[in-house]
Amino acid sequence: MTHLFFSLTLGFYVCATAAYFACLFRTSAGLTQWASRLLATGCVAHILSTVHLASKAKHLPLTNMQESLSFFSLMIIVAFLIFERRYKVTTLGSFVTPVALMMLIGSSALHMELRQLPPILQSNWFWFHALLAFVSYAAFTIAFGVAVIYLIQRHFLKAKHFGVLFQRLPPLDTLDEISYRCLAVGFPLLTIAIISGAIWSEKAVGSYWVWDPKQTWSLITWLIYAALLHGRLTIGWRGKRAALLSIVGFTVLLITFFGMKHSITW
Repeated sequence: MTHLFFSLTLGFYVCATAAYFACLFRTSAGLTQWASRLLATGCVAHILSTVHLASKAKHLPLTNMQESLSFFSLMIIVAFLIFERRYKVTTLGSFVTPVALMMLIGSSALHMELRQLPPILQSNWFWFHALLAFVSYAAFTIAFGVAVIYLIQRHFLKAKHFGVLFQRLPPLDTLDEISYRCLAVGFPLLTIAIISGAIWSEKAVGSYWVWDPKQTWSLITWLIYAALLHGRLTIGWRGKRAALLSIVGFTVLLITFFGMKHSITW
């Protein structure tokens, strides 16, 4: 059943991504609705796949890269559906769903296996830390997509090129508000995730901070988003500077997630 739900998820996400790309070049209420419905249906299948896998493993599927990629993808889609419903920004899906789809494809390429949970992960602090981290990552992924669109729209405005794509993309004010909302959600969650991760580390290895690559790059990620939030709240950072820093933050986040294997997790 897990494989069936997973395959359905992959199929729906591929179709939804294609539909969202089509929305960039064609105005159609029907196409917009179909894109959202396909993605929402895929999200339901993804949730069922995750729940079924969790019921078999007896824990949240977050203990290896294959599981984590799938869960990361799910959190991105859930976050996007929330923001799409709130702000009516369908075309944002053209920049966000491909990221989630690539995560899921990467997950499908890895071997799925159920293994006994090692003692070091049998801690409520680990699950609390991991869940909050993934939710914050999803918020920052949305912020990344918004930042890319912002830079595209800004370029069109400066060049006075008001073509089809300019008309389809959200206005700069809307993009700036979404970016701030993502930061306002993601940063506190990442902060709590890092703190809870330190508590888990202390219980697991006897030290709150061991300065392994994963912890170090997590701290760098936190500092980048802290600087972005501080700049917005104190000196009014907006526009290009904020968008570029958001892209840098997301890039470092991906380095943290993919490139730095934690010594006591995977």
